[in-house]
Amino acid sequence: MDLGPHAAFISWSYASVLLTIGGLIGWLVFDGRRQMAALRDLEARGVKRRSSVGSGASDDDSLGPGVRK
Repeated sequence: MDLGPHAAFISWSYASVLLTIGGLIGWLVFDGRRQMAALRDLEARGVKRRSSVGSGASDDDSLGPGVRK
């Protein structure tokens, strides 16, 4: 495969895209593990998720004051 006179530019472009995508995937994995560790720490301290606790508010109250369906 002949890339012509722009072979170096094309190769470096593909390499930089691969490194960027690899870095983003690595960051997502690292941050996901960090967030899961933070959740485990909070749950160990007894903090519960808001969605798992009944708030006792009606559906109309969840929209905010003065907002009607």
